[in-house]
Amino acid sequence: MNPEEFRASTSGKVIRTIEGYWAFVPHPLPPPIAYDRETVELLSDADRGLGRLAGIGQLLPNPHLLITPYIRREAVLSSRIEGTRASLSDLLYFEAAEEEPPSAPDVQEVRNYVRAMEYGLKRLEKLPLSLRLVREIHAQLMAGVRGAERRPGELRQVQNWIGPPGCSLAEATFVPPPVSEMEAALGEWEKFLHDAKDMPPLVQCALMHYQFEAIHPFVDGNGRVGRLLITFFLCERGHLPQPLLYLSAFFEQHRAEYYGRLLGVSRFGDWMGWIKFFLQGIATQASAAADDSRRIIALQRRYRELLQQRKASPTAIATMEELFLNPYVTATRLSKRLKVSFPAVQSTIDWLVKAGVLREITGRQRNRIYCSEELLRAIEGKPASPKTSRRKKDHS
Repeated sequence: MNPEEFRASTSGKVIRTIEGYWAFVPHPLPPPIAYDRETVELLSDADRGLGRLAGIGQLLPNPHLLITPYIRREAVLSSRIEGTRASLSDLLYFEAAEEEPPSAPDVQEVRNYVRAMEYGLKRLEKLPLSLRLVREIHAQLMAGVRGAERRPGELRQVQNWIGPPGCSLAEATFVPPPVSEMEAALGEWEKFLHDAKDMPPLVQCALMHYQFEAIHPFVDGNGRVGRLLITFFLCERGHLPQPLLYLSAFFEQHRAEYYGRLLGVSRFGDWMGWIKFFLQGIATQASAAADDSRRIIALQRRYRELLQQRKASPTAIATMEELFLNPYVTATRLSKRLKVSFPAVQSTIDWLVKAGVLREITGRQRNRIYCSEELLRAIEGKPASPKTSRRKKDHS
């Protein structure tokens, strides 16, 4: 790390360790912030977007209709920022079929992200956002995957660094604080979580995320934990009644700028550049999530009308509800979840295939796997394909 690149920073200081390398130690939060007109407008847009999304969440008769697939979509995109190749389709297929896709190791990492998200949301009912919760989340995230040997749930006791793959400490772009300074910085970070009562919450969230990434308290998994903390913060502070907003899609789409803005705070004290980028992400993803939610809800309404028109059985109705949690399905898994006989479930699946809702995707005679491709595209935030649209007309 070149210390000269950080000399002008107001967000922290560079120190030379006894081992001879340079490291960056962030100053305690909050920094002085001067809100210009653009920042105020972005903050207003972000707040309005969250309000609209919260309204949609409150109207849902079954919030898990959106929460379950959204958590998995966030898990895929947040993990992709760190280099995994698993897709949302891979993850959903794995969960439904209990078969390993080609990207199985990456899928397991994404599954751990889902587990960490669900675990953290549950723990927030009894435990506030805190270092204790952060360590517990990290343990869930890193168990049994790459990095599992690197002390899941425990703060690092060695120096880490950030830079191009394979770079040495001397070649690093950024070196977080040494262990002793790290522990003090984490104490200040936790204090800031609970003391910044006069600050706009979304700005506090932006500062919280930057500071966690600058401290980098774990040997591995810091980026994913830091992005999980954004969702936990918004839910704990009441900005979202349901966890329907995730920034990883925005960060992944603007990955170079995401890292550049974080580094800009460390190098130049460019807090406003990072805060504006973060608020833009909130507003953009809130709007996208609201649009996706409406599309999925409209699709559910249309499928329900189809079931009513064709006087569908209770098993078919229950199957449809399951599809909105995971558009991949097998007769065996569905039979267990619905506690209905295998023949009854298979008959229902065959009926949904004829109705154009499901398609068998393996070509097998046994252990078949089916997918609602139209629903999968909606969950992925993609428009309906022409093929799906034609099939919809043929069977409606």
